[in-house]
Amino acid sequence: MAKFDRLPALPIVVNDPFLSYWMPADKPTEAHTIHWAGDKKDIYGTITVDGVKYGWLGVHSCKVAETLSIEVTPTTTRFTMQAGPVCLTAAFRTPMLPEDLETLSTPITYVDMTVVSTDGASHEAVVEVGASTKLCYDGNAMPNIIGTTFKRGALNLAYAGQSQQHVLSGSGDHITIDWGYLFWATPNKAMTDPHNVRTEWEVTATAEAASSYAMIGYEDTASINYFGVPCRAWFTHTGATLMDQFDDFAARYDEIKAACEALDARVLADAEAVAGEDYKKIVAASWRHTFAAHKLIATPKGEMALLSKENDSNGCIGTVDVSYPSTPLFLKYCPELVNALSRPVLEFAAMPVWKFDFAPHDVGRYPYATGQVYAAKHDAKCGDIHEPFYLYDADSDVYNDRYQMPVEECGNMLVMLASAIHFGACDKLASEHFASMEKWVRYLDIYGEDPGEQLCTDDFAGHLNHNVNLSAKAIVGVKCYAYIMHHFGREEAAAKWDARATEMAASFLERVTRTDVTPLTFDGQGWSMKYNLCWDLVMDLGLLPKEFYEKETKSYLPRLNAYGLPLDSRSDYTKSDWECWAAALAQDKETKMAILAPVARYLAESKSRVPFSDWYYTTSGIYVAFMARSVQGGVFMPMLTAK
Repeated sequence: MAKFDRLPALPIVVNDPFLSYWMPADKPTEAHTIHWAGDKKDIYGTITVDGVKYGWLGVHSCKVAETLSIEVTPTTTRFTMQAGPVCLTAAFRTPMLPEDLETLSTPITYVDMTVVSTDGASHEAVVEVGASTKLCYDGNAMPNIIGTTFKRGALNLAYAGQSQQHVLSGSGDHITIDWGYLFWATPNKAMTDPHNVRTEWEVTATAEAASSYAMIGYEDTASINYFGVPCRAWFTHTGATLMDQFDDFAARYDEIKAACEALDARVLADAEAVAGEDYKKIVAASWRHTFAAHKLIATPKGEMALLSKENDSNGCIGTVDVSYPSTPLFLKYCPELVNALSRPVLEFAAMPVWKFDFAPHDVGRYPYATGQVYAAKHDAKCGDIHEPFYLYDADSDVYNDRYQMPVEECGNMLVMLASAIHFGACDKLASEHFASMEKWVRYLDIYGEDPGEQLCTDDFAGHLNHNVNLSAKAIVGVKCYAYIMHHFGREEAAAKWDARATEMAASFLERVTRTDVTPLTFDGQGWSMKYNLCWDLVMDLGLLPKEFYEKETKSYLPRLNAYGLPLDSRSDYTKSDWECWAAALAQDKETKMAILAPVARYLAESKSRVPFSDWYYTTSGIYVAFMARSVQGGVFMPMLTAK
């Protein structure tokens, strides 16, 4: 039976925030591929059968192949197309394997191709797959492009890039890379010109399937400015180059393909066991999406840093309240990456310019990790580079206090560090930053039980006083600090903060259960999802009784709209990550499935042709804003609370 996996946008070549290209249509021949930000960046495919040309990816003036099936798994998007008497299966496979971080961090995607004759006769076929050199520059003005072809062992390579390279030449949100080199590597023909880099596979299609592959990759030469030092992707920490990785990916083609298929099967089986078929669809849509919103680099010290980009938000890099919702995927499948998310924030928080007793919001604007830009008094327009805040001293007056997120970020950092240890990550990073953690827990002690008017991660909703869900974050943050202290044998501190978390939880429970529905604010106004409490169940913190969670999640069911559970009573919009966290609070599979089903419906029916938006209207399925963001790692939270 034909399988048609429908998403608002289908992942094609999806590796990192710059190398992120999608098909914004139901079928691969209905639109041009785009960068996540919307710029047309053609990755295209054709097949010529007995001299007749058919398009199978992108928009073409020739005949169009018929789409027979579409399948999206965590690592792969597969199209099966009928071109006259020949059937072509083309799969874009990005090996995001959390047990192999060198492979995961390499900006290479395989394109697998299989042809078979469907009429019993033999047919001469030429399968072409290529990419526009627009992938090498930002904007519409085409610069001077150079390129050539060369041979490396059994591989033929073609590349193109700007003749003048300005590495790390801009910073912002809706921009694409404006430096580096686009590559195809293949055992078949490789060709380049000023407008395209492409490969061709010539084959005789018979009743017996024939297969080949190509690899598309990008040499960015430098990935991130990390506090003044240009740093490269993690795979380079061994001394490997992109050419070495092409060799390795070719030599290990069968091995990597099998590893991807095994990962797909494992992740989807995990999802189905927790919450059924709808949840499998959500998880399949989120795997590459989440990883591709990050860049995994080697720092100057040779350590891992996993840096997110706030796609379609403000372009910030290493945002704490974007990392926090993404952690469930990493905790489940590679907890050391949660340390890699935390490392840049901890390093910046220890610098003189960050003189506050609460945690930072971010560490810069992509691809410049050079100091927090959120709430900076001197902003930089999109494309320009912010001031090097990391160089400033403690006397610098850099930030506007009103637009910080103090309770939010303190709680986030303590939860991230504790949960990483809980799931088996190395504790060395936490052991090096006791001073910062102590400041943050003291801040939560003073201001977290009943937060004053301030922002939380849902800053688009504005400032809010007496925020119940933000208080929940403070409580789990304090408890997580006690967990860390206990882990390191600091039992006096552990006991003190354990008692404080218990006290805060008792106060919380007494105040939110005065009415039938737990409110949005402690003065009894409205209602909201209490997603921050998930950690009580994930880490068995023992803060609130299980009966509370059963009543809480049952109260969500009457509020479900066609496409989801609203974030709170102020609007009918929602956040998909928090919806999945709300489902994770449920004590039974049926309630989980009921909360998750509208999210799957949103993916199947939304008319917003953007990569899985996390902020959309629950009544219409139209996105408000935000796309291709790292927070979709949060859809894995139900896997962490499932027992």
